[in-house]
Amino acid sequence: MKAIAQDRYGSADVLEFRDIEEPVVGENDVLVRVHAAGAGPDVWHIMTGMPYMARPMIGFRRPKLAVRGWDVAGTVEAVGANVTGFRPGDEVMGTAEGGSFAELAIARPENLVPKPANLTFEQAAAIPISGTTALRAVRDVGDVQPAQNVLVIGAAGGVGSLAVQIAKAFGAKVTGVGSTSKADLIRSIGADEVIDYTSEDFADGARRWDVIIDTAGRRPLSGLRRALTAKGTLVIVGGDGGGRWTGGFFRGVLRAPLVSLFVGQRLRGLASKVKQEDLVALKELIDAGKVTPVIDRTYPLIEAPDAIRHLEEGHAAGKIVVTV
Repeated sequence: MKAIAQDRYGSADVLEFRDIEEPVVGENDVLVRVHAAGAGPDVWHIMTGMPYMARPMIGFRRPKLAVRGWDVAGTVEAVGANVTGFRPGDEVMGTAEGGSFAELAIARPENLVPKPANLTFEQAAAIPISGTTALRAVRDVGDVQPAQNVLVIGAAGGVGSLAVQIAKAFGAKVTGVGSTSKADLIRSIGADEVIDYTSEDFADGARRWDVIIDTAGRRPLSGLRRALTAKGTLVIVGGDGGGRWTGGFFRGVLRAPLVSLFVGQRLRGLASKVKQEDLVALKELIDAGKVTPVIDRTYPLIEAPDAIRHLEEGHAAGKIVVTV
């Protein structure tokens, strides 16, 4: 079968479109014929092998798994003997175990849910990692309550655009931060207000929000704290930014909780982790018409390296998707 794979770390040039063996279906596996796969920061981190602190998990000298991609949307091709929740022909979305930039992918049943009927496969592929990250940021770490004021930084991105919609679904008043060219998009997904960071500094201390969800990962904690209420919560999403060794993980996972010990504000980091119950919650929001994923661009499988190059530019509005 055709797939996008790599044998060494590096830029998008290391990604190869080539033939590989079809995956073997274990008794607890689901084989998915891939129709679309999400291309997000998770793919970039594995492709480059950075930050270096992640290599004990992903492979020291080369990726443990050759095929890139985790987000997947497609049709069940076959199921293992112990799988009872899915059957061939079912349309599903979730995450793949051995890579989703391929014609076929292996997934665990606990990492899949039925694809919402009102989404295309491309839209469904934008949901699993970005959607569960946004949901956990709003619901679990941010603990967003009705009528709270919520600021979403990077509101036009793959995670940010979903965080805006989820916070609105939870009854919050949402302010989205983005560039001039993305202001209309941010308004269209439900933001009550938009701040153009190119002309306005939301962290000048003039205004404060109950919850700040930072999906951009570039601003210092001191600036973000100025925009947070005295008892407010800051959620730092992902590990982008920072150096080659620790990336942004030091800022979000280590430094933010440490600072929290000495101030009244809650400062927390959040890494991506997909759970079936979160996928189910997202499906319910989608089925109810409260959340709709935003697609920036789609690329055919053979052009997946170009999808990652576009991702690296940092200007995507919504999620980048690879179609198969």
